Amino acid sequence: MASTIQKFLAELIGSFILVFFGTASVVLVLLVNGGLKIAAITMADWVAIGLAFGLALTVAIYALGPVSGAHFNPAVTIGLWAGKKFPTSDLPTYIIAQFVGSIIASAALLFVGGPDASAIGALGSVGDVAGIGMVGIFIIEFLGTALLMYCIMAAAVDGQAKDAALSIGLVLAGIIVAIGGFSGCGINPSRVFAPMLMNTVAGNAAPWELFPVYLIAPIIGAIFAVYLYDYLKVEA
Repeated sequence: MASTIQKFLAELIGSFILVFFGTASVVLVLLVNGGLKIAAITMADWVAIGLAFGLALTVAIYALGPVSGAHFNPAVTIGLWAGKKFPTSDLPTYIIAQFVGSIIASAALLFVGGPDASAIGALGSVGDVAGIGMVGIFIIEFLGTALLMYCIMAAAVDGQAKDAALSIGLVLAGIIVAIGGFSGCGINPSRVFAPMLMNTVAGNAAPWELFPVYLIAPIIGAIFAVYLYDYLKVEA
Protein backbone atom coordinates (compact mmCIF):
# COMPACT_ATOMS: atom_id res chain seq x y z
CA MET A 1 0.00 0.00 0.00
CA ALA A 2 1.31 3.45 -0.91
CA SER A 3 1.70 6.02 1.85
CA THR A 4 -0.26 9.26 1.93
CA ILE A 5 2.82 11.19 0.79
CA GLN A 6 3.35 8.80 -2.12
CA LYS A 7 -0.29 9.16 -3.19
CA PHE A 8 -0.06 12.95 -2.88
CA LEU A 9 3.06 13.10 -5.03
CA ALA A 10 1.63 10.69 -7.60
CA GLU A 11 -1.53 12.78 -8.02
CA LEU A 12 0.49 16.00 -8.12
CA ILE A 13 2.90 14.68 -10.77
CA GLY A 14 0.14 13.10 -12.84
CA SER A 15 -1.91 16.31 -12.77
CA PHE A 16 1.19 18.25 -13.79
CA ILE A 17 1.83 15.94 -16.75
CA LEU A 18 -1.78 16.11 -17.93
CA VAL A 19 -2.16 19.89 -17.62
CA PHE A 20 1.30 20.94 -18.80
CA PHE A 21 1.47 18.84 -21.95
CA GLY A 22 -2.23 19.11 -22.72
CA THR A 23 -2.56 22.89 -22.39
CA ALA A 24 0.84 23.41 -24.05
CA SER A 25 -0.66 21.94 -27.21
CA VAL A 26 -3.44 24.55 -27.13
CA VAL A 27 -0.94 27.36 -26.59
CA LEU A 28 1.24 26.18 -29.47
CA VAL A 29 -1.73 25.99 -31.84
CA LEU A 30 -2.69 29.57 -31.00
CA LEU A 31 0.88 30.90 -31.19
CA VAL A 32 1.75 29.12 -34.42
CA ASN A 33 -1.36 30.57 -36.03
CA GLY A 34 -0.36 34.08 -35.02
CA GLY A 35 -2.86 34.80 -32.31
CA LEU A 36 -5.73 32.79 -33.74
CA LYS A 37 -8.75 32.88 -31.44
CA ILE A 38 -9.65 29.56 -29.83
CA ALA A 39 -13.05 29.69 -31.54
CA ALA A 40 -11.25 29.48 -34.91
CA ILE A 41 -9.24 26.35 -34.10
CA THR A 42 -9.74 23.79 -36.86
CA MET A 43 -10.89 20.20 -36.42
CA ALA A 44 -7.38 19.01 -37.32
CA ASP A 45 -6.01 21.17 -34.50
CA TRP A 46 -8.55 19.71 -32.07
CA VAL A 47 -7.40 16.23 -33.07
CA ALA A 48 -3.82 17.21 -32.24
CA ILE A 49 -4.90 18.76 -28.94
CA GLY A 50 -7.00 15.73 -28.07
CA LEU A 51 -4.08 13.40 -28.73
CA ALA A 52 -1.77 15.56 -26.61
CA PHE A 53 -4.13 15.34 -23.64
CA GLY A 54 -4.96 11.69 -24.25
CA LEU A 55 -1.39 10.49 -24.61
CA ALA A 56 -0.26 12.54 -21.61
CA LEU A 57 -3.00 10.91 -19.53
CA THR A 58 -2.10 7.46 -20.84
CA VAL A 59 1.56 7.85 -19.88
CA ALA A 60 0.65 9.26 -16.47
CA ILE A 61 -1.68 6.34 -15.76
CA TYR A 62 0.97 3.81 -16.77
CA ALA A 63 3.57 5.48 -14.57
CA LEU A 64 1.52 6.44 -11.51
CA GLY A 65 -1.62 4.30 -11.53
CA PRO A 66 -0.12 1.64 -9.24
CA VAL A 67 0.64 4.34 -6.64
CA SER A 68 -2.55 6.39 -6.42
CA GLY A 69 -5.03 4.89 -8.87
CA ALA A 70 -4.32 7.78 -11.27
CA HIS A 71 -7.30 10.09 -10.79
CA PHE A 72 -5.65 13.43 -11.76
CA ASN A 73 -9.09 15.03 -11.71
CA PRO A 74 -11.11 16.23 -8.68
CA ALA A 75 -14.37 15.26 -10.41
CA VAL A 76 -13.15 11.66 -10.76
CA THR A 77 -12.06 11.54 -7.13
CA ILE A 78 -15.34 12.98 -5.88
CA GLY A 79 -17.34 10.68 -8.16
CA LEU A 80 -15.58 7.60 -6.79
CA TRP A 81 -15.99 8.89 -3.24
CA ALA A 82 -19.72 9.55 -3.75
CA GLY A 83 -20.09 6.02 -5.08
CA LYS A 84 -18.39 4.63 -1.98
CA LYS A 85 -15.40 3.44 -3.98
CA PHE A 86 -12.88 5.82 -2.44
CA PRO A 87 -12.13 6.53 1.25
CA THR A 88 -13.08 9.86 2.79
CA SER A 89 -9.70 9.99 4.55
CA ASP A 90 -7.87 10.34 1.21
CA LEU A 91 -10.25 12.88 -0.33
CA PRO A 92 -8.45 16.09 0.78
CA THR A 93 -5.03 14.64 -0.11
CA TYR A 94 -6.04 13.86 -3.67
CA ILE A 95 -7.92 17.08 -4.39
CA ILE A 96 -5.19 19.32 -2.97
CA ALA A 97 -2.53 17.42 -4.93
CA GLN A 98 -4.52 17.72 -8.15
CA PHE A 99 -4.95 21.48 -7.82
CA VAL A 100 -1.33 22.04 -6.78
CA GLY A 101 0.02 19.93 -9.63
CA SER A 102 -2.19 21.74 -12.13
CA ILE A 103 -1.19 25.18 -10.87
CA ILE A 104 2.51 24.28 -11.04
CA ALA A 105 1.94 23.07 -14.61
CA SER A 106 0.35 26.37 -15.70
CA ALA A 107 3.06 28.35 -13.91
CA ALA A 108 5.73 26.29 -15.69
CA LEU A 109 4.02 26.82 -19.05
CA LEU A 110 3.93 30.59 -18.42
CA PHE A 111 7.62 30.54 -17.52
CA VAL A 112 8.63 28.47 -20.54
CA GLY A 113 6.34 30.15 -23.06
CA GLY A 114 6.78 33.69 -21.82
CA PRO A 115 4.16 36.46 -21.77
CA ASP A 116 2.68 35.44 -25.13
CA ALA A 117 1.75 32.03 -23.73
CA SER A 118 -0.78 33.88 -21.59
CA ALA A 119 -1.55 36.99 -23.66
CA ILE A 120 -2.09 35.03 -26.89
CA GLY A 121 -2.33 31.39 -25.86
CA ALA A 122 -4.35 32.01 -22.66
CA LEU A 123 -2.31 29.15 -21.16
CA GLY A 124 -4.76 26.76 -22.78
CA SER A 125 -7.70 28.09 -20.80
CA VAL A 126 -11.25 26.99 -21.51
CA GLY A 127 -14.14 29.33 -22.27
CA ASP A 128 -17.44 29.81 -24.06
CA VAL A 129 -15.85 29.08 -27.43
CA ALA A 130 -19.07 28.68 -29.40
CA GLY A 131 -21.20 31.21 -27.51
CA ILE A 132 -23.46 28.53 -26.04
CA GLY A 133 -23.84 30.20 -22.64
CA MET A 134 -23.70 28.73 -19.16
CA VAL A 135 -26.48 26.20 -19.74
CA GLY A 136 -24.81 24.95 -22.90
CA ILE A 137 -21.43 24.69 -21.19
CA PHE A 138 -23.03 22.83 -18.28
CA ILE A 139 -24.58 20.25 -20.61
CA ILE A 140 -21.38 19.77 -22.61
CA GLU A 141 -19.16 19.48 -19.54
CA PHE A 142 -21.63 17.17 -17.81
CA LEU A 143 -21.82 14.80 -20.77
CA GLY A 144 -18.07 14.85 -21.42
CA THR A 145 -17.21 14.06 -17.83
CA ALA A 146 -19.91 11.41 -17.55
CA LEU A 147 -18.51 9.58 -20.58
CA LEU A 148 -14.95 9.76 -19.25
CA MET A 149 -16.04 8.58 -15.80
CA TYR A 150 -18.06 5.71 -17.23
CA CYS A 151 -14.99 4.55 -19.17
CA ILE A 152 -12.87 4.80 -16.03
CA MET A 153 -15.38 2.67 -14.15
CA ALA A 154 -15.43 0.00 -16.85
CA ALA A 155 -11.76 0.00 -17.79
CA ALA A 156 -9.97 0.70 -14.52
CA VAL A 157 -12.24 0.26 -11.49
CA ASP A 158 -13.74 -3.02 -12.71
CA GLY A 159 -10.77 -3.88 -14.93
CA GLN A 160 -12.81 -4.93 -17.97
CA ALA A 161 -10.32 -3.43 -20.45
CA LYS A 162 -7.04 -5.22 -21.09
CA ASP A 163 -5.27 -1.88 -21.34
CA ALA A 164 -7.11 0.58 -19.12
CA ALA A 165 -4.54 3.37 -19.53
CA LEU A 166 -4.79 3.44 -23.30
CA SER A 167 -8.57 3.05 -23.26
CA ILE A 168 -9.04 6.00 -20.93
CA GLY A 169 -6.51 8.13 -22.80
CA LEU A 170 -8.21 7.51 -26.14
CA VAL A 171 -11.63 8.28 -24.69
CA LEU A 172 -10.32 11.59 -23.34
CA ALA A 173 -8.83 12.39 -26.75
CA GLY A 174 -12.12 11.63 -28.45
CA ILE A 175 -14.11 13.75 -26.00
CA ILE A 176 -11.81 16.73 -26.58
CA VAL A 177 -12.11 16.41 -30.35
CA ALA A 178 -15.91 16.21 -30.05
CA ILE A 179 -16.63 19.02 -27.59
CA GLY A 180 -13.51 21.18 -27.52
CA GLY A 181 -15.03 23.55 -30.05
CA PHE A 182 -17.97 24.21 -27.71
CA SER A 183 -16.47 24.73 -24.25
CA GLY A 184 -12.73 24.18 -24.67
CA CYS A 185 -13.36 20.84 -22.93
CA GLY A 186 -12.51 21.29 -19.27
CA ILE A 187 -14.13 18.19 -17.70
CA ASN A 188 -11.59 18.63 -14.89
CA PRO A 189 -11.94 21.45 -12.32
CA SER A 190 -8.22 21.65 -11.52
CA ARG A 191 -7.29 21.75 -15.22
CA VAL A 192 -9.76 24.65 -15.64
CA PHE A 193 -8.73 26.54 -12.50
CA ALA A 194 -4.94 26.55 -13.04
CA PRO A 195 -4.77 28.45 -16.38
CA MET A 196 -7.38 30.94 -15.15
CA LEU A 197 -5.34 31.60 -12.02
CA MET A 198 -2.03 32.02 -13.84
CA ASN A 199 -3.60 34.22 -16.55
CA THR A 200 -4.88 36.46 -13.76
CA VAL A 201 -1.43 36.50 -12.15
CA ALA A 202 0.04 37.47 -15.53
CA GLY A 203 -2.40 40.37 -15.76
CA ASN A 204 -4.59 38.91 -18.50
CA ALA A 205 -8.32 38.25 -18.59
CA ALA A 206 -9.80 35.00 -17.35
CA PRO A 207 -13.47 33.93 -17.55
CA TRP A 208 -13.94 33.51 -13.80
CA GLU A 209 -17.68 34.03 -14.14
CA LEU A 210 -17.83 30.66 -15.89
CA PHE A 211 -15.72 28.77 -13.37
CA PRO A 212 -18.68 27.63 -11.20
CA VAL A 213 -20.12 25.83 -14.25
CA TYR A 214 -16.78 24.16 -15.03
CA LEU A 215 -16.58 23.12 -11.37
CA ILE A 216 -20.09 21.83 -10.77
CA ALA A 217 -20.93 20.17 -14.10
CA PRO A 218 -17.97 17.74 -14.10
CA ILE A 219 -18.59 16.74 -10.49
CA ILE A 220 -22.28 16.03 -11.12
CA GLY A 221 -21.39 14.24 -14.37
CA ALA A 222 -18.87 12.01 -12.62
CA ILE A 223 -21.25 11.11 -9.81
CA PHE A 224 -24.02 10.37 -12.30
CA ALA A 225 -21.72 8.06 -14.30
CA VAL A 226 -20.63 6.10 -11.22
CA TYR A 227 -24.22 5.42 -10.17
CA LEU A 228 -25.33 4.70 -13.73
CA TYR A 229 -22.51 2.19 -14.17
CA ASP A 230 -23.39 0.43 -10.92
CA TYR A 231 -27.07 0.33 -11.90
CA LEU A 232 -26.39 -1.14 -15.34
CA LYS A 233 -23.67 -3.52 -14.23
CA VAL A 234 -24.52 -7.19 -14.62
CA GLU A 235 -22.65 -9.58 -12.35
CA ALA A 236 -21.10 -12.57 -14.10
